[in-house]
Amino acid sequence: MAINEAERLISQEKIDILNGVYASAHAVPLAAKVEQQKKILWITTAVSTAVFKDKNLQYVFRAQIHSDQYGQAFAGFLAEHAKGKLGIEPKDVKVALIHEDGPYGVGVAAADEAYAKEAGIQVVLREGYSASAPDLSVLVTKLKRAKVDVISHAGYNPDITLFLRQARESGLRFKMLFGAGAGYSQLDKLRATFGADIDNFCNIDPVPAQLLDPSKLAPGMGELIKTMVTRYQAKTNATDVPPHCSMGFNQTWVLLNNVLPVAKEKYGSFEPEAIRKAALDVDIPPGGTIQGYGVKFFPPGTPLSGQNERSTPVVMQNAGEHISVVWPTNIRTQDPVFPLPKGSTYGA
Repeated sequence: MAINEAERLISQEKIDILNGVYASAHAVPLAAKVEQQKKILWITTAVSTAVFKDKNLQYVFRAQIHSDQYGQAFAGFLAEHAKGKLGIEPKDVKVALIHEDGPYGVGVAAADEAYAKEAGIQVVLREGYSASAPDLSVLVTKLKRAKVDVISHAGYNPDITLFLRQARESGLRFKMLFGAGAGYSQLDKLRATFGADIDNFCNIDPVPAQLLDPSKLAPGMGELIKTMVTRYQAKTNATDVPPHCSMGFNQTWVLLNNVLPVAKEKYGSFEPEAIRKAALDVDIPPGGTIQGYGVKFFPPGTPLSGQNERSTPVVMQNAGEHISVVWPTNIRTQDPVFPLPKGSTYGA
């Protein structure tokens, strides 16, 4: 489907730049297709590291984070807080990694496992499932049997809903659940189904810009964030402005503001070749975008050619009706609640 639409846009509509892509399962084949045609694919949202890793892409760019970084944040948070918050050494925390079995889920779980291992944290279960699975009760049973402390879950909205419902029904208890963006960033949907049951769950993703302290960002970013939030809320009536809003806006802003003018002025056109060169010139320092990170693309000939080397995710926590940033510690807006509090439906 995605390939057919890209084919149509490129050959019939004579499009030079494709901007967007939510699902990594689409981004992987799309990147190959657009690269082959020597057109520009500017990825705003899809995170799988596999889109770029060892592909030496020249015409595909992503200022957004990549899935390996979810693992770094997950293991980093646990290593930092296990002793102080749980009263146990990181090596004694029992971790389960569960994920949908597409490029997104597989990428996040592989990164979680690699960085957990590096930090000496034990993974007692790693299990993939189809995002369209009608039943996840066997997975829930395995988690109960393994007596896990912490779950990392990479999933989309329907499978997360199914998992949490079946976990609640069977009395699965744990000390913390970490989402990895995607369905866990669609808080309005999850809240509509689970209400306060999901309070204090953590979620790793690029930060929704409105959660950052604008005084720590480059001049003008605060105003830009305000405009984005106001317009998004006016259009959608949403109370929570999700991370995906910032991702789409931020990456598109970089393309329109930092790349296209340079392509025209320095390289003389909006042809893909000029845009490609202008993208490789981008050099935005940390704090220079609405999501707090900088932008500098890995050059051709490197393992992640086309990926932003300065992107970073955060660990967020659903603190009741609002979201707070709890990691990295230097930009957090609140001390993490860890483990889940006594009254929590899922709390151990």
